[in-house]
Amino acid sequence: MRRGLLKVLLMLAVLAPGTAAAETKIKAVATFSILADLVAQVGGERVAVTSLVGPDADAHGYSPTPGDARRVAEADLVVVNGLGFEGWIERLIRASGTKAPVVTASRGVATIPGSEDHDHGHDHSHGPDSADGAHPDPHAWQSVANAKVYVANIRDALAKADPAHAADYAANAAAYTGQLDVLEAEIRTGLAAIPEAQRRIITTHDSFGYYAATYGLRFLAPQGISTNSEAGPKDVARIIRQIRRDKVPAVFVESIADPRLMQQIARESGARVGARIFSDALSRPDGPAPTYLEMMRANLKAFRDALI
Repeated sequence: MRRGLLKVLLMLAVLAPGTAAAETKIKAVATFSILADLVAQVGGERVAVTSLVGPDADAHGYSPTPGDARRVAEADLVVVNGLGFEGWIERLIRASGTKAPVVTASRGVATIPGSEDHDHGHDHSHGPDSADGAHPDPHAWQSVANAKVYVANIRDALAKADPAHAADYAANAAAYTGQLDVLEAEIRTGLAAIPEAQRRIITTHDSFGYYAATYGLRFLAPQGISTNSEAGPKDVARIIRQIRRDKVPAVFVESIADPRLMQQIARESGARVGARIFSDALSRPDGPAPTYLEMMRANLKAFRDALI
């Protein structure tokens, strides 16, 4: 009887460390789905990631819930985009009382000016220089080079929060950066086939400035960098005139947007409506863009299919 009890105790002693390890995953809270995927790629099995704003949802005008405050309060690490993208996050952090460190994933990227500093429908064909204005474009992840900066910042933040596994986070980040290098080459090769005269695109809001500056497309939008700014009749009329004048071949509806505005613009301008594209959020797991890599590839396919 005693031998049997001793065996059980020994088995429990052996199993206990594994059980404890499973319960000590780093709890990371990211503000929106694209950022949550990058955290998951770097964190791997050692990090449990929660996204406050889920797939196919708009982070610009998000209203946090009491459940969000609880998740932030319980977090070991909070990851934000910064650049004014989440206007609600500082209030949420204060309300939650969290003691977790907050890392800004975009820290160190070369920003470009947001369209609130200029007219709506700004042509993003300039280079990715630092923005001097008060409102930089926050959609920095639309350039793969910037996504690599995000990954490095996330790696360093996880290593600081969990130094015992810093080597794991470094290895995950290096492997994922290699995948980003492959993605970058695919985008550049894929877009090279689009004739220069066809490289004009209309999107719902001004969220592809970094994509334009990096990859040589021209994007126009009736709304500014935030979906909180509504496009008025003059904005819509100006876009329609520009489509007709420049012979813009296609308009695209973003996954987070009401499609009716772009359908109206397409109808009145004669441009065709391209496939749904993803700017500020991933799709749901069963959709075409459940990860950052798949999102960028889905957008590339949509642009090529409409413009070639």
